[in-house]
Amino acid sequence: MDMPIYAENRKARFNYDLLEKYEAGIELLGMEVKSVRGGRMSLEGSFIIVRGGEAFLINSNIPPYQPNNTPQDYDPMRNRKILLTKKEIAVLAGNESNKSLTIIPISVYNKGRKIKLEVALGKGKKKYDKRESIKKRETDREVRREWKGR
Repeated sequence: MDMPIYAENRKARFNYDLLEKYEAGIELLGMEVKSVRGGRMSLEGSFIIVRGGEAFLINSNIPPYQPNNTPQDYDPMRNRKILLTKKEIAVLAGNESNKSLTIIPISVYNKGRKIKLEVALGKGKKKYDKRESIKKRETDREVRREWKGR
C-alpha cells in the first residue's frame, strides 16, 4: 500500500529529538482536503497544543484550493482540531505540561481515503547537538561517496 506524503516538517528531525510518535486524524474543510491533496500544505513552524481535552494544530498553513471560490472569511492559518483517542490526549497533555517537551507535527499523508497527521513528542536539541547531527550527516555523505567511487 502506497502512502503519498502531502506535507513534511523537515526541520522537526533537525531541531528536536523525537521520542514517541502518534498517528492522528485531522479535521479539515472540503476545500482544505483538496488543497492538501494538491500538496499545498505547509507544516513549517507549526506545533500542537492540548486544551480542554482536545488537541489543536497551530500555525499550519493550508492555502485555498481555488482562491476565487473561497469564502471571504476563510483563514488559511486557522487552528485545526487533531483527532486522537482520549488516552493519547491524556498522555500528550501530561508530557506537554513538562516544559522541556513539545508536540510537533512530522508529516501529513494519506492512509486509504483518510488524511492522517504524524505527530511526535519532541525534546528540543541544543546547538551542539545540532552541530553533531550536521557532522554525522557530512561523514555519512563522504562514506557513501567513497563507496560509490569503487
